[in-house]
Amino acid sequence: MVSSNVIEADLTWFNGAFEPRIQVVTNSSGQIEQVGYLDLQPTMRLEGKALLPGMINAHSHAFQRGLRGFGETFPKGAGSFWTWREAMYELVECLDAEEFQNICRVAFEEMLRHGITTVGEFHYFHHGPTAPDLLFDELVLAAARDAGIRIVMLETFYAHGGFGEPLSGGQNRFATPDVASFLAHVDSLRAKCNPAMQEIALAAHSLRAATPDEIAELLAYAKKHDLVLHLHAEEQRQEIDACVKAHGMTPIELLLDRDILNPSVTLVHCTHTGAEVIRRVAKTGASICICPTTEGNLGDGIADVPAMVKANANICLGTDSNARISMNEEMRWLEYVQRVRHETRGVVVGESGQNARALFECATIAGAKSLGTNAGRIATGTSADLIVIDTQGISLLGATAETLLPAFVLGADRGSITHTCVAGQWHEWR
Repeated sequence: MVSSNVIEADLTWFNGAFEPRIQVVTNSSGQIEQVGYLDLQPTMRLEGKALLPGMINAHSHAFQRGLRGFGETFPKGAGSFWTWREAMYELVECLDAEEFQNICRVAFEEMLRHGITTVGEFHYFHHGPTAPDLLFDELVLAAARDAGIRIVMLETFYAHGGFGEPLSGGQNRFATPDVASFLAHVDSLRAKCNPAMQEIALAAHSLRAATPDEIAELLAYAKKHDLVLHLHAEEQRQEIDACVKAHGMTPIELLLDRDILNPSVTLVHCTHTGAEVIRRVAKTGASICICPTTEGNLGDGIADVPAMVKANANICLGTDSNARISMNEEMRWLEYVQRVRHETRGVVVGESGQNARALFECATIAGAKSLGTNAGRIATGTSADLIVIDTQGISLLGATAETLLPAFVLGADRGSITHTCVAGQWHEWR
């Protein structure tokens, strides 16, 4: 049972700054009812602490947490995304329902400990080992429920093994039926989920796995039901070359040509997307999700983030393969990889020049927009999804109200997080 609370920390992240004496009132429905200088009697007084909105992981494949530590030796020489994918297929072929659910639950629990309160679970591992039963779809929701994390399950259409190729091997456990049958299944999932903590939205795995016509049908359903639609795009040069061979243009050029991009759509990766195409994507209002630690782990390449910033694109973040789960690290990698590449500092900045604030907004507000969820801010009417950080702990000691966010974003990690709250339910880590 969620109880109402009047929460007061020494500092609260409110309207883009840390402010003292701010009180946050949460209700029994797990929403923020009031926030401001309220002069109420606190029921939770967080001394030596600061209160922030929970972070939003816009792109995850939770089951891939089971690969952590594997595939990091290279006896045959340099590996690549494609050699890693073969190892992922091997994992897929051996997982049963219990193992799958346990791996997902562990991934979600780890996210909570790192201050992630909402996960966008890009879910395409649909079937058990013996039949195309869509069993694993409900297991993902059960794992999120057991962990206590808010989930937007991006139910993923996956019908082809490549451009004009059939599914094969491990891909068969990803297989979805025709679009109409798939969407009927989405209807049934939406009817079963708990709306206070769970939402169902859509994904097309990629243009390798879904045709433009199929994606257009998914988009029409998403528009009708006010849902978001995500898809992988231009993570690998090989994917781009194959699309050009099949369609005469790159994946994102094809999506633009078919008028598929709009503010409800998120493109994941855009690692090899040129500046002019990025400008066109941003103009449609579509979001771009970068997954820096996974892209680094897989050797994908470096996205043109300066072009995204210049185009005012909505840049959100994801832990993707979950080889490492830390939004702090995703924020740092987003910035630091660009610093190394361009030999300059302060690449991801807002109009005021604040780097940490811009990065934190990628991990909160931008993720909420991408997933279409009412979170990522401490504001009246939003979900009571919060994190508490220890301002007296070793990583943040000495930080002022002005330097606390840069200290947390660029110099701290889960050791500074003492509590995570999702829909008014509190988890204390020490």
